[in-house]
Amino acid sequence: MAAGTDMQDTTFNEIADLALRQTGQAFKSSKAYLMEARLGAISRREGFATLDDLAHCLKARPNPRFETEIAAALTSKLTRFFGDRDLIERIVTHALPERLKQSTTGRLRVWCAGVATGQEPYSLAIRLSEMANTVLKGAEIEIVATDISTDCLETAKHGSYGHFEVQKGLSIGRLLNNFTREETGNWQINAPIREAVSFRRHNLIESAEALGRFDIIICRNVLSGMEPTMRARAARNLSQQLLPDALMFGAASESLTGLVEGLNPSRDVRGAYTRNRNDGAIAAA
Repeated sequence: MAAGTDMQDTTFNEIADLALRQTGQAFKSSKAYLMEARLGAISRREGFATLDDLAHCLKARPNPRFETEIAAALTSKLTRFFGDRDLIERIVTHALPERLKQSTTGRLRVWCAGVATGQEPYSLAIRLSEMANTVLKGAEIEIVATDISTDCLETAKHGSYGHFEVQKGLSIGRLLNNFTREETGNWQINAPIREAVSFRRHNLIESAEALGRFDIIICRNVLSGMEPTMRARAARNLSQQLLPDALMFGAASESLTGLVEGLNPSRDVRGAYTRNRNDGAIAAA
């Protein structure tokens, strides 16, 4: 049996291989309990008594769409409003104002990657709305938020969160100023904030060329869960969408140094990385 679970070792290995192929995630056997927990709802919905039954079905009757859904369900959904306040402050008070000074159009683009149910891009949109008449006055800022999970994206687009979710990271003032209480008891983000963010499905190990180029890219707590080669591929795909002199941010605990040739720590903005022009190859192992 896989450690701490009721599934066979072969089941764990088959599903772990699926996750690696589809999303680049690396599942260690010690994390088998996470696999079991994250796939429980799908397994029950499809009528499987165990994950062993689910894995047997996948092997006997391959279904690319179902495989993609399973891989997406295995990704981490941990997120919260203003999960990294310091990062948001650096972006809205320094990084974006500096990009605005360099812009000839006043239009700036931000990509938040791997956003799960959307709290991070909405936090940024809330903070930007508070800064609209200060150093970012006159700026037209587009926020593009992506995730691989269609279920997460549907939740994010609706922008409705339970009381426990809004309690994590939101002050009472921000909650009352930017959310409306629904009859269900949930809190929905007000339309101006929802409309400031566009959500799209995207897999980080695939090319992001269709998304266009960005002034700021944020990808927190996603790359660290990937197998090293896949992590480098995802970092390259992200960095290739940076405009000249644009900035890329990871989580405070993540280092992007050495993943991609030419992607180096910024000299001007703490925690940011910039890409040398015409670079973007995966660094040699």
